[in-house]
Amino acid sequence: MGTESESMLQLAAEAFQSKNFDLAADIYECQLAGLGDPGSRQELMVKRADALAFGGKFTEALDVYRQASETDKLGPVHLSNLIEYLTGSTRRQEGDRIPKRGGEAGAAVAVGRPGVGATGFGYDYFSCRICLSFLFEPVTLPCGHCFCKKCLERERKEKERPVMCTECRDSSRVADVQSYRVNVVLSNLLAKWFPTSYQAGRLRREGNGLYAERKMEAALEKYNQAITIAPMDHILFSNRSQIHSSLRHYKKALRDAEMACRLIPHWSKGHVRKAQALVSLGRTEEALREYLLCLSIEPDCRLAKTEAHKLLGDLLAPVTDQVPEHISDYSNILSFRAHIKNSINTPSEIFSPSLLSLASAPSAPERSEGIEVRRPDHCFPLKRKWRSTEEEGGQERRGEYKRAKSEPAEAPLSSGDVLDSTDLECSLCMRLFYEPVTTPCGHTFCLRCLERCLDHNPKCPLCKEELSEYLVQKQFCKTVLMENLILKYLPSELKERQKVHQDKMAEFSNLNKNVPIFVCTMAFPTVPCPLHVFEPCYKLMIRRCIEAGTNCFGMCLGNNLKGFVDYGCLLEIRDVQFFSDGRSVVDTIGRRRFKVIQHSERDGYNMADIEYLEDVKVEGVAERELQSLHDTVYDQALVWVDSLKKEQKERIEGHFGPMPQKDSEIQDSPNGPLWCWWLLAVLPLEGRAQLPFLAVTSLRDRLCGIRKVLLFIAHSRLR
Repeated sequence: MGTESESMLQLAAEAFQSKNFDLAADIYECQLAGLGDPGSRQELMVKRADALAFGGKFTEALDVYRQASETDKLGPVHLSNLIEYLTGSTRRQEGDRIPKRGGEAGAAVAVGRPGVGATGFGYDYFSCRICLSFLFEPVTLPCGHCFCKKCLERERKEKERPVMCTECRDSSRVADVQSYRVNVVLSNLLAKWFPTSYQAGRLRREGNGLYAERKMEAALEKYNQAITIAPMDHILFSNRSQIHSSLRHYKKALRDAEMACRLIPHWSKGHVRKAQALVSLGRTEEALREYLLCLSIEPDCRLAKTEAHKLLGDLLAPVTDQVPEHISDYSNILSFRAHIKNSINTPSEIFSPSLLSLASAPSAPERSEGIEVRRPDHCFPLKRKWRSTEEEGGQERRGEYKRAKSEPAEAPLSSGDVLDSTDLECSLCMRLFYEPVTTPCGHTFCLRCLERCLDHNPKCPLCKEELSEYLVQKQFCKTVLMENLILKYLPSELKERQKVHQDKMAEFSNLNKNVPIFVCTMAFPTVPCPLHVFEPCYKLMIRRCIEAGTNCFGMCLGNNLKGFVDYGCLLEIRDVQFFSDGRSVVDTIGRRRFKVIQHSERDGYNMADIEYLEDVKVEGVAERELQSLHDTVYDQALVWVDSLKKEQKERIEGHFGPMPQKDSEIQDSPNGPLWCWWLLAVLPLEGRAQLPFLAVTSLRDRLCGIRKVLLFIAHSRLR
């Protein structure tokens, strides 16, 4: 019997998952008939109520929830599906006006409503995408996006997880947000360009400090001053609402929270503040609706979810004279519960018409979330509900909002007024920022200026803070806000900087003239050549090769007279591994031989004009003789390789790979057979002895030279 019951419950769960809610509700009802255990009975009743709610039978569902609560008070685990259903209904009622994510919501509101919002600007460059207010004490994350420092700290504390950029959703490179400092250049610019908004931010910070010290009246005074000079900042109203709540001025707290919601309607924090004020005033149903609205905007808001669970549990619980501890205004709640106790006819009367209207939104899977939901005639529309609360605020609230609307917002930037190109100059090159990047210590430089400084010392050029971890990532993202400002307000200056950079990159991309030369060792075509790079000039050279897109440079032996010899091999960069002290290991492979035509130098490393070498091809009898010589020398080379000790052979193959097979066509490649270069790389010869093989363009001469070396090595072993 137990097995049959379990299978039916499994079937009901599957029906719920597949959105066949009527079937799930019927199965749970049948299973309840023969169940006596109170705990199991309550669990099944909740599941049946969930199915009824999602199936559109909300009034019937409320009756079942109430019956389940008679056994024991319903907790979060019981109410999670109901919260999800009510939140979904809220989102459907609001339609497309509620974006899916809180951070993205703010961006959409700020962009979509120019001139309205925290900043009051005609564009949204200078607003934080977390709080949607003026960007105060901006911190630049490694991804290049800027946020208020306080917002980042609050995100890390409240969500107890690594900070995630709300712009690009990147959290991989943000280690500890507390170690990131305010962007010095950007903070100074904002203070200069927007003194009023900046002053309001300072007053807000001072008010927060006083609030933390429990000096409520002093904190309230700071916020009053801030709102006077920045009456369109929703953050100020939201925070003042909290201060009023701490002072038990609940009506004022509600007025400020409503103002925050009016300024930025889809900012989740504003609805939380409003809900908290409503709970304190005993308006529990309205508070629940605000928490649901908050969850429809920001589904991961833990505070809203927790409080919604509590309020629902209280509303569904059997009516008693006991009041939950988290509700502040006991007299209002007692009168509210007494009203329920005296006038209740059906379980659905616990909820107001507006909340039933919300819950009655169709939830069938075939309905689109974007379709407008028709409310029953007896239900009050959402706008009328908000209007009634506005009227309750009285003349003071209307006057404050009218003053906020009438005061002009801070004017947008004008390149002819306050913007000066010197405000956006790199402290290293003293020119306009080009591809600006910001270090964790808060200093901004041109990308290439910073990289050149880090080539010499892995510390910030200004404050000397250690940047080893920053250096290891080697993925310096441009500061988006700074780049956008330059693009918008200094386009001609930026164009000049771009032209200088493009001309320089064009020079670096020429692999015949001004080819960078790494003076170190012998390199051969097709043979790997790993390099340990630690000198600043070569760090710069490698980086330029990568930036130019060629990924190539020349390798030559050193020469006391000229600096380097006249023959070398072009190397191609395959991979670079960076270390925290600035060193790197560069994995390269040989490509083409060249002859140096002219020597030169730039930025500490050598350069050259070169011409490439190719083997001269032969035909007829000479070709047949060449093939015979090739086969003979290859066999001799194979004998020598096989004669090596096991350890030697493993070490060679680990570094250069196994010896290549014979080429089918020995003259196809301009460099000749691959195995020749592999052998020259592993033979015990000094670089000076290897150099002639690189310079010669006759395959026959190269094979003859290799044969002599092999014979010499064989004779040396016999002695």
